[in-house]
Amino acid sequence: MSRPTARGRRKKNERTAISDEDEAPEGSLDMDIVHERHSRVGHDGQTARITTFHKLPPSPTKPTRPSFQLLAPPSDFFEENTSIDTAADVPPLTQDEEIVYDLLQKQPRKMRASLILIHRSKDNPLLQWVDLKKPQSYLDELILLEGRADYQQDILCISCGGREGLYRCRDCFTDDLFCKTCLVDAHQDLPLHRVESQMWNGMFFEHETLKALGLRIQLGHGKLKEGQRQRCRNPARAVNDDFVVIDTYGIHEVGLDFCECSSAHPHDIQLLRARWYPSTSTSPRSAATFNVLRRFHLITLESKGSVSEFYKSIARETDNTGTRTVRDRYDEFARMTREWRHLQMLKRAGRGHDPAGVASTKPGECALLCPACPQPGKNLPADWEKAPREKRFLYALFLALDANFRMRRKKVSNEADDPSLGDGWSFFVRTAPYYDYLARYWKEKQDRSTCVAHDAVDKPDRESRGTASSGIATVDCARHNMKRPNAVGDLQLGERYMNMDYILVMGLAGSEVCQLFVSYDIACQWHKHLWERMKRFPLDIRLHEGKHYCVFLVPKFHLPAHIEACNVKFSFHLTRFVGMTDGEAPERGWSVINPLAGATAEMGPGNRRDTINDAFNDTNHKKILGLGKWVLDRLRIAVTELIEASAEFEELEESIRSLGGEDDLEEWRAEVETWEEDPQATNPFVSRAARKTVAEVRREMAVEAGEEDELEGLTAAEEMHPTELITMGLQLEELQRTLNFDMQRVGNHPTQDQQANMTERTNKLRRKILTWMDSQVLFMPHVALLRAEEDRARMKISATQTQPGIQVQHMSLWLPSALKGSTQCEDDLYEYEFRLREAQAHEALDALRNNLLVRTHLYKYKDRWVRGVKSNTRIGTKIEGVEERVRRVSERYRGARRALEGLGRRLDRQEWQKTLRPLKPEDVRGMPRALFSDPERKKLMMRKGLQARKQADAARRQARARMSWIWLRPGVEDEDAGEGGMNEALRIEWAKTRARFMRRAEEVDLLEEESRRILQFLRWRADRWEESANKRPQVPEGAFKLPTHIAFAPKHAAYAEGNIAYAHRQAAFLRRLADVFETQWENNASFIEMGRLAIGVIPQDPESESGLGLAGADEDTGAEEDGTVEHEDELPVAPRAVPPRPST
Repeated sequence: MSRPTARGRRKKNERTAISDEDEAPEGSLDMDIVHERHSRVGHDGQTARITTFHKLPPSPTKPTRPSFQLLAPPSDFFEENTSIDTAADVPPLTQDEEIVYDLLQKQPRKMRASLILIHRSKDNPLLQWVDLKKPQSYLDELILLEGRADYQQDILCISCGGREGLYRCRDCFTDDLFCKTCLVDAHQDLPLHRVESQMWNGMFFEHETLKALGLRIQLGHGKLKEGQRQRCRNPARAVNDDFVVIDTYGIHEVGLDFCECSSAHPHDIQLLRARWYPSTSTSPRSAATFNVLRRFHLITLESKGSVSEFYKSIARETDNTGTRTVRDRYDEFARMTREWRHLQMLKRAGRGHDPAGVASTKPGECALLCPACPQPGKNLPADWEKAPREKRFLYALFLALDANFRMRRKKVSNEADDPSLGDGWSFFVRTAPYYDYLARYWKEKQDRSTCVAHDAVDKPDRESRGTASSGIATVDCARHNMKRPNAVGDLQLGERYMNMDYILVMGLAGSEVCQLFVSYDIACQWHKHLWERMKRFPLDIRLHEGKHYCVFLVPKFHLPAHIEACNVKFSFHLTRFVGMTDGEAPERGWSVINPLAGATAEMGPGNRRDTINDAFNDTNHKKILGLGKWVLDRLRIAVTELIEASAEFEELEESIRSLGGEDDLEEWRAEVETWEEDPQATNPFVSRAARKTVAEVRREMAVEAGEEDELEGLTAAEEMHPTELITMGLQLEELQRTLNFDMQRVGNHPTQDQQANMTERTNKLRRKILTWMDSQVLFMPHVALLRAEEDRARMKISATQTQPGIQVQHMSLWLPSALKGSTQCEDDLYEYEFRLREAQAHEALDALRNNLLVRTHLYKYKDRWVRGVKSNTRIGTKIEGVEERVRRVSERYRGARRALEGLGRRLDRQEWQKTLRPLKPEDVRGMPRALFSDPERKKLMMRKGLQARKQADAARRQARARMSWIWLRPGVEDEDAGEGGMNEALRIEWAKTRARFMRRAEEVDLLEEESRRILQFLRWRADRWEESANKRPQVPEGAFKLPTHIAFAPKHAAYAEGNIAYAHRQAAFLRRLADVFETQWENNASFIEMGRLAIGVIPQDPESESGLGLAGADEDTGAEEDGTVEHEDELPVAPRAVPPRPST
């Protein structure tokens, strides 16, 4: 039978039908269903919607999925659908379909159509579980398992069949019932399973232990003999036959026998051979299985939980009722987990394969290194130090410093009672040298900040009551967010320079890389005397000003909090060779490690450092595993943005040339390249206009007023200087303008809250104006007459007003610029207002240009990327906000200029009119669209033919004609815009557009080099593991000669095999990981080439790059023996690459 589907409510005079030539789908799993809908108008004028179903064979490359299952609708559903064929046979419904069918019958007729389909694969599984009444059936099954379930009729033991089966195991796969003897025999190799015995009254199962049933565990004899474990002839029971094992299933009391044969291993080694970790090395009375230690390790690394929380969960797994005594082994378990973490760190670092043993571990040797960072001797070409200047940034280190005050430690224990198990072996610096260094320079005072008031600078000794450590400081890889070895240290009282200096030096100790990009929140202050402080460190590890080239930067997110000078000098956006690095890597890492703060705050110093070291190693490990996707995602974004940035920069330059700005471009380009070579040169990203801001003018006037008061005493106002009067007047005028705009936005129908807000603001402003007027009369007595005339004029027309009086936003302030005719004031007041008005007008004009640029970019972003109602609403709200700011600053400019016209006549000063021209409504527009990415203009340029060129020329001329005067240099007329008259706002915009393009180009180069380094490092590390497989060649004299690949005595052959197995397993993992990355990146080269071709860079022959490691992977790159590189000028270089600038 054909069955209809319904979507929503049917329109009047419409009915649904299914065409007779096709049958509706019947839930077939081997066919895909495609339905086609169309309408048909019958003779009666009614419209019938016809649905035709087409059956398509499933895709051979895609597994089939369950399709929609159509249910037979209720019989009365077809009463109003006369065109539906109901004569076909209806297949029987399944049990689940019957349930839904019953649900349909209970629904109103209008709701049934939307419930006909059951979406078995895509619908909400939770709601489906509830609708199908699964909770009841599942609950019944869970309760059923409390009894004997399917074994209710089995009375005898399933194994021997001769005795009554009273026991079953909770952890075995089946619920077979055993007798006591057979159950013990079946669990000789499963001694930690949980068993249950049936009570004598046959009512329920209760807990029982295998030890109570007679199971004995024999250690030291693992071989089978005739199907049975060998029993020791000289066993030794555990102390007092009381041994506790902690496992994932719970805490078990077991009967344990050690082997005491002449060749037996010590008791702790016997436990380790059984994969049980002993709680003590002598006379152990408890142990933890390797499984529970692994489980604890992984769970705590992911959840950042504490040992106490994990142990409590194991104890509750043993007994969750509180009616049975569970052996307390928390202290032992905490000790075992700490030792386990330490051993895993040593094992994975290859310390078990070193002939010198664990004791010879060097500082930082157990830390996982970043494969993408430059590691000389591991993943860099042999001649990397001889790379051309344009390519040196590819072998630079990007570092990021930061402090975290959430990772504090309370005053618990001390270094003597709780030392680190591997002091300085991974991420934390060695304790003793670190504290000795701090003690020597602890009383040193830091200079005050010349930037904003950074607490880290001005208040380094912040309150840290009750803590032994106020936090930690780290040095991270700024591009890949990995911790560096020996680059973590405890903080004592805030964030002091000496702490950061020490961890930076230790984190770079032993590295041969000399080009550094260092990011730090307060780098603008910290770097000032860094080279002087470096003299405190030994010569072999300190940073040398002549050897190391350091560029100090502030992370992108933190930079806006700094002063304007820092925003240019320490910006990632404007600095060469940094790509798209943002310097915020530590902040991302803190979000991962911060959940651990609660557990480590109560730890002793050594345990805390070991725990944090383990967590950092794990985060590095996970980031290494994710490098394949990281590079792929970043590269796709970088190449795409490179093409877009290149097109934007090219079109901007082309448009400037079309407006006659070729000379401007050459001047700007030379200027920015000079600044990149020498940071002390003129900065192209900073406005060089000599105009003063309102704040600067106010400061100058305040200084002048102070000097005048000292010489002549206070004015008649006694509490106010004329400069303060004019300044306050301008502030009140701005408040009036803002209130007027806000009231216009509210409209004629404000809400109660809006009315209340506006009334409060109006009252406050009125009081401020009246108070100011009282002071104004003292300096401008004639103003009282003007106000009296205003009052008389208002009284004449008050009879026609519904609300007599004047609104506060329209009250005349009668500043000096508003005085006309014979009404005058002192000349000083005219001069003060003129200076403030001129600064106000220039500030408003700058704000207008900035807002217009923002609006243009928002429109571009909206046209290109925004889709959908929600996104369009958001971007529309942002654009409306910018439009409102444009209107306000335009009105502010016009008001300032009107005031300047009157003041200019009084003071006979007209020079300001060259730069501050009248602002007409048509002048308030952004740069011509020809100066941005204009799709239509681009299409014209891509066409061929004379007509197309004429149209393009006409478009350029039209753009020049539309150029508003606000984008031109002061004093340049519209018609002279093509003769070097571009405004510096356009110059800054050009410089920033160029910087955006170059950062994307550098990012592509960096990612290409990093992907090569990652593969080379992983394979280098695999080679080292394979080489370490045959180390530790201590062979006793006279020992039996083993094959050459095993350099151990016969009794150590098992150890040798373990060493070899683990080393080759690690090597295989690393090679497999490299192969996975290489497969993921197989299209990267062509993608990069496509991007470079799109921006006009012609790729070079890889053979010419091999000497620089740009295409090669290791030392065998075919370079000349002397390291020289031929055809250096043919290398593909980053646009305008220059060597890094040293720190100033």
